[in-house]
Amino acid sequence: MIERQETAQRMSKIVKHNGTVYLCGQVGSGDTVTEQTQDCLARVDALLNQAGSSRDQILQAIIWVADMADFAEMNAVWDAWVPAGHAPARACGEAKLARPELKVEVIVTAAYA
Repeated sequence: MIERQETAQRMSKIVKHNGTVYLCGQVGSGDTVTEQTQDCLARVDALLNQAGSSRDQILQAIIWVADMADFAEMNAVWDAWVPAGHAPARACGEAKLARPELKVEVIVTAAYA
């Protein structure tokens, strides 16, 4: 069974299937990479909670940064956020994001009970 939450015409914010939760890409508010990453990860936390999961159940994360020069700044926030011993499989690349002011987007897949 597939369960979709917060579904609109274009996408669902959460899709659950066979013990796995898929989140749509999350972006954050703020002027700096640090602020946007913190806000983005807070949004991930909220969606994981809504789906019955948590950050220690993340299986994979895909992170897009608008400029790889911001990689270290984004990683400082990420490293503080990920629970010790629960780092997911992760990829990070540079991409032109949907709006010019966006600096970071995070896509998460997690397990749920």
